[in-house]
Amino acid sequence: TWRYLIGDVIRFENKEDAEIIISGRTKHYLSLCGEHLSVDNMNKAIQLVSEELNISISEYTVAGITHGTLFAHKWFVGTDDKVDKEVLRMRLDERLKELNDDYRTERIAALKDVLLEVLPVNAFYKWMESKGKVGSQNKFPRVFKKTQLEEWEKFLEEYKKL
Repeated sequence: TWRYLIGDVIRFENKEDAEIIISGRTKHYLSLCGEHLSVDNMNKAIQLVSEELNISISEYTVAGITHGTLFAHKWFVGTDDKVDKEVLRMRLDERLKELNDDYRTERIAALKDVLLEVLPVNAFYKWMESKGKVGSQNKFPRVFKKTQLEEWEKFLEEYKKL
């Protein structure tokens, strides 16, 4: 028995043999209104959309935001390939609905919109560099909390002026 929250999310593979897989971290989940979106769902949706549109998406992050009286997801997708932002947004939303029943339900109810911004991959790397986190051991956060989102958007304002 653990006496503290370790932050790992596990999936039982075989109950008889007590086999588990560590499938993520609790900080890599997004659930504003019950959509329970995991990093596995996000990664799979990004992979599927990349293949469908024949583009390379090297980085992404998403944040939950208030949208009027309800909620929305705000995605930032890093690709250096030419892509129609609206097609990417719609396909990503559709793949997430296919991968996650709770997400599909909440897109009808409280999760009213999916916002998406396409950025050059370098924007993600420059932000990491500005945080002193360079190198393969440092990963770009897949889910931003409110203060991280504010910092990121402030950074992007300056980045876009360059």
